[in-house]
Amino acid sequence: MILRVQQLGIVPYQQAWDLQRHLVEERRKGHIPDTLLLLQHPPTITFGRFSSAKNLVASPETLKRLQVEVVPSDRGGDITLHAPGQLVGYPIFDLQSPPHKPDVHNYLRLVEEALIQTLAAYSLKGWRFPGYTGVWVDGPEGRPEKIAAIGIRIHRWITHHGFAFNVTTDLSLFQLIVPCGIQAYGVTSLLRQTGHSYSIEEVGRQAAAAFATTFGHDNLEFVPQTPQAPPCEQGA
Repeated sequence: MILRVQQLGIVPYQQAWDLQRHLVEERRKGHIPDTLLLLQHPPTITFGRFSSAKNLVASPETLKRLQVEVVPSDRGGDITLHAPGQLVGYPIFDLQSPPHKPDVHNYLRLVEEALIQTLAAYSLKGWRFPGYTGVWVDGPEGRPEKIAAIGIRIHRWITHHGFAFNVTTDLSLFQLIVPCGIQAYGVTSLLRQTGHSYSIEEVGRQAAAAFATTFGHDNLEFVPQTPQAPPCEQGA
């Protein structure tokens, strides 16, 4: 089974969301195979369906000065932040088609596993933290720090939204929020953990290979260009 991978560069959040919804319908109709969008967003704070407004701690004036957009989203999870240097992945998978199975919890665990395998390519041990979705690593003195957040939506067994993996992200921007509503633990990045500035494109290739292996795809196809959503769907 093919996993099609599209690396898009920096894409505004709303534009990527519109594209996802277009591709969800294309996947539902069987017009495209399972697809993994890999991209970055400009500085953007998003609220999930279970977010609390109190977890946005920055003032409107600060957000305006830093040119950070705030967007309510229909994904799961709490508040999170996107910015350049963060690898964002949006799997458009049909969980009713092989090699998948229609099981939300299994899907979440497999997304985590793919990210854990991505970290292993850089000699980092990622792990699951019971009670907290996402992928964690050991920070200073062994204190847990989140390196990848996950927030998904599954509609009629087609997935979208996905993960945000900090590669070279400016971690100071996370001070604008309480990341994922978790006050007790911090966030980190691949740069902080390894001391090396890997490119988003290189980490994206590692992540794509890990997703293909973890989800049982036997053919990985990189596509240079991505079709845009029809004009009538923009802003839907």
